[in-house]
Amino acid sequence: MPQRAATIVGGGIGGLAAAIALHRRGWRVEVLERAPEFTEIGAGISLWPNALHALEALGLAGAVRSLGAVEAAGGVRDRRGRWLSRTDNAELARRFGHPLVVLHRADLLRALTEALPAGSLRSGSEVSAVRDDSHGPVVVHRGGESRPDLVVGADGLRSAVRHALWPDTAGPRYAGYTAWRMVTEPLAEQPSEGAATWGRGARFGYTALPDGRMYCFATASLPAGAASGSSEYAELLRRFGSWPDPIPALLAAVPADAVLRHDLYDLPPLPSFVRGRVALLGDAAHAMTPNLGQGACQALEDAVTLAHCLDGTPDMAAALRSYDLLRRPRTRAITRRSARLGAVGQLSWPPAVLLRDTAARLTPTRATLRSMTPVLGWTAPADPVTVTENESR
Repeated sequence: MPQRAATIVGGGIGGLAAAIALHRRGWRVEVLERAPEFTEIGAGISLWPNALHALEALGLAGAVRSLGAVEAAGGVRDRRGRWLSRTDNAELARRFGHPLVVLHRADLLRALTEALPAGSLRSGSEVSAVRDDSHGPVVVHRGGESRPDLVVGADGLRSAVRHALWPDTAGPRYAGYTAWRMVTEPLAEQPSEGAATWGRGARFGYTALPDGRMYCFATASLPAGAASGSSEYAELLRRFGSWPDPIPALLAAVPADAVLRHDLYDLPPLPSFVRGRVALLGDAAHAMTPNLGQGACQALEDAVTLAHCLDGTPDMAAALRSYDLLRRPRTRAITRRSARLGAVGQLSWPPAVLLRDTAARLTPTRATLRSMTPVLGWTAPADPVTVTENESR
């Protein structure tokens, strides 16, 4: 077949992964990123075994693992610091083929950009219009106009591609709570285990990064758009400064100007991830809350699956239909599961909190790991993919 071309709108994790997957299959790719450079201002990111299987398919699992930290164990604690549940990372790796790896988002983004030809990365290229007509897809952007064989919308929660071609679908919905993310300075002694501590309408979690740093996150049930009366760092100290160790020490090691705050949203289910020769992936297709740590992981799965469906197939419509039928049911289920977990974690009524914590404490570890299999047991497709709508259900 003649070389095919793809324009990927969005230079985040999912968009770059899709570009790599297609480039390695002989496609000519360009990645349009509205920001002036390809970078990530976020904090940490958890890559679960399914994400590492996707990175393995891209030839990057080893490189990415070398940039992160593998935590020996972790779990959930109650407001007094008592363990409710614990997970052994070695058992996680034994069951699912890879451990949980935590690294800084900027390091992951750099590894992905370095796997692409520099000429394919086009920063400062904000997209103003996307259409797909009888002559093929067209993307109008600051650098001009692109007419590829395929457009991939990987431009996040408020996707311009989704808005252009799915104008009648529902927009993002607020989860009911806001989140803070931060990275500490290097610590003289890191906590030996990561944990998420559940309170009443609030949570605080932490996990190790390389070089002695810790990635921390916190949530609180607040109206959308609520603003802190002072700095976000001062707000964190007010809300979490008296929580059990090591939380106060971790907060003390966070630079006051390094706290990020974002309200959390997910996306109602779309009727399809595909329209003509345009496909959505990542948050543009199925934005989810971060309670399962699966947002970027699912974007990586999307990228690998999309490229595999298109591999060696001249019938693009059939390939995109297969991609849609493979990815939409799975991501819909994970989005729902993440929302349910978030609702449980944010419980604030004391009797409900007591019931939640008791149930978590009584659940055997093996049952918890078994329940994670539908999410973490994914592996990259190895054979040509063709599915029917009935088979995908």
